[in-house]
Amino acid sequence: MKTKGLYVTLFCLLPLGAAAQTVDSIVDKALAARGGLDKIRAVRAERVSGHISFGADAEGPFVVELKRPRKMRMEFTVQGGTMVRVYDGKSAGWTVNPFTGKNNPEPMPEEELKNISEESDFDGPLVDYKAKGNQIELVGKDKVEGKEAYRLKLTTKNGDVRFYLFDSETFLLLKWEGKRKFNDEEAPVESFFRDYHDVGGLQFAFEIDSGASAEEINQKILIDKIELDPDISESRFMKPPPPVASPAAPSSGPPASEPMPD
Repeated sequence: MKTKGLYVTLFCLLPLGAAAQTVDSIVDKALAARGGLDKIRAVRAERVSGHISFGADAEGPFVVELKRPRKMRMEFTVQGGTMVRVYDGKSAGWTVNPFTGKNNPEPMPEEELKNISEESDFDGPLVDYKAKGNQIELVGKDKVEGKEAYRLKLTTKNGDVRFYLFDSETFLLLKWEGKRKFNDEEAPVESFFRDYHDVGGLQFAFEIDSGASAEEINQKILIDKIELDPDISESRFMKPPPPVASPAAPSSGPPASEPMPD
């Protein structure tokens, strides 16, 4: 879970036909639609707060804090328990997950470290994607909730594959498709991005629904507030202390590790 941006100058002022579109022209327009490369690179930190739901019996507040370079802290509270994920921006990460009976901070396993190191890059995988070792292909057009969208296939330098679907008119991100591991099993994840708002000249989706498919949504995020360049102490990205109490487990598992709109 996390907030990221897609930013670059506008590639073209006139709409182009599908045949004329190239990968780089779509990427450039998507980045421009988010607000532009200069604006995103000027942001040094972000704080995102709102509510997350895994169903009627498991919902509560969450906060995600990001700080350059690649530091991240995420926590959410449901049914009286608080899960915490922290990454120091270098090589160390910790998790406190009382919902699996782990009430003390534990080092993240390798797979989760890889995920959170990508999530903490709030420039997103499309910005300077070639320099990051990512490959992008335009694999056609699709429809997302009645809107025509360009489907881009992104392959990371590690070989992970995910798809980004951008509105063919606004070039805002409508949908993300990929896979995540949960309990050592890989499962498909889809995320839908809606209700965009301007924050400091950048566009952010304030509603994100995720699940195995559009018919199996099991995680809903409603963002209440996004702060750009808040004062965040470095201690927030250090190993967290153990929680005070051990709660009962919620009916659903932890949220899928999926990036906010890139």
